[in-house]
Amino acid sequence: MASSPAAPVRPLRIVLPGGSGQVGQVLARHFQQRGHHVTVLTRGPYTAPWQTVHWDGDQIGPWTEHLEGADVCINLAGRSVNCRYTAANRRAIYGSRIRTTSLLNSVIAALADPPKVWLNASTATIYRHAPDRPMDEKTGQLGGHEAGAPDTWNFSIRVAKDWESAFFATPTPRTRKVAMRSAITFSPAPGNAFAIFSNLVRVGMGGSQGGGRQFVSWIHESDFARAVEFLIAREDLDGPINIAAPHPLTNRDFMATLREAWEVPNGLPIPSLFMEVGAFFLRTETELVLKSRRVIPARLLQAGFQFEFPYWSDAVEDLVRQWRRRDD
Repeated sequence: MASSPAAPVRPLRIVLPGGSGQVGQVLARHFQQRGHHVTVLTRGPYTAPWQTVHWDGDQIGPWTEHLEGADVCINLAGRSVNCRYTAANRRAIYGSRIRTTSLLNSVIAALADPPKVWLNASTATIYRHAPDRPMDEKTGQLGGHEAGAPDTWNFSIRVAKDWESAFFATPTPRTRKVAMRSAITFSPAPGNAFAIFSNLVRVGMGGSQGGGRQFVSWIHESDFARAVEFLIAREDLDGPINIAAPHPLTNRDFMATLREAWEVPNGLPIPSLFMEVGAFFLRTETELVLKSRRVIPARLLQAGFQFEFPYWSDAVEDLVRQWRRRDD
C-alpha cells in the first residue's frame, strides 16, 4: 500500500528587525526561497524580493502591525562594530542594541497574538579569551575584566552581557526566547569578514596574525541559516545557544587553510603591533582577530543538528568556489 504524501509545510510569517545587513540578508534569502513570508524592518527600506518596512528602532510605530500574528521575530538590530571604539561609537554600539531589544520586549509583551518564538542576536565574544579550552553554553566562562584583557575586549563583553539581560528582562510567556551567541558568519560576498581575510591572502599578507595561537570560531552562512531554521522548529530549545561550527581552529591553521583554498603558497605574518597600527588607520579594532574564541555549539549538537560544513577546510573550499563562480 502506497504511503500518503507528507503534508506541506505551512509558510511562516517571519519578521527581521534590523535585517538589512549581511546576516539579515542571508536569513531573508534563505527563508524567502523556502516559501515563507519575510518582512525586514529597516531604517532605510530598499528593493528586495522580500518585504521591507521602515522603523527607527527607537519608537513604537506602524511597524508593530507586522509583528501582530507573526510566527517568528529575529532581531538583528545593532550598529556595526567595525569601527574604532571611540566614546561616541561605544554609545551607539551599546544603545542601538539595548534600546531596540527593550523596545521589542515592550511591543511583543503587549501584542494580542505575539510571535511564537523570538530569536535575538547575541555574540560568541561574550566568553572570555579562551586559548586553553572550549567554551560551551553550560561550562563556558563569560568574560569581563580578565587580567591583561584590553579595555576594548571588556567593552564588547559588557555589551553582550547587557544585551542578553535586556532580552530576558521582560517576561513573554507566549513567546519562546533564544539568544543567538553567534560566531563570525562567513559568506562569499564583498565587504564582509571572508572578503577581508581573502584579500590579505591574495596580496601576500595571509600569514598568521598576532601570535597565531588564538582560536577562531566561525560558521558557514548556510549552516547559520539552517541552525536558525532548526531553532525555530525546536520548541524545546530556549535561552542562550551557541551558533558556531563545532571545530574552531587556531588562527595559524585558519589562515593556512585559507591560503591553500586560494592556491597561495605563502603569506607574511602580521605581528600584533603592526595589526594595531593598521587597525588605527582602517578605523577598526583588532579584537575580531586577536581575541581567542573557542566556542562549541553543545546545545545544537545535543539536539541533533547536523552541520553541512563542520570543518573549516570544507567550508572555505565552498566559499572560494562560490566567489570564483561569481567573478566568472
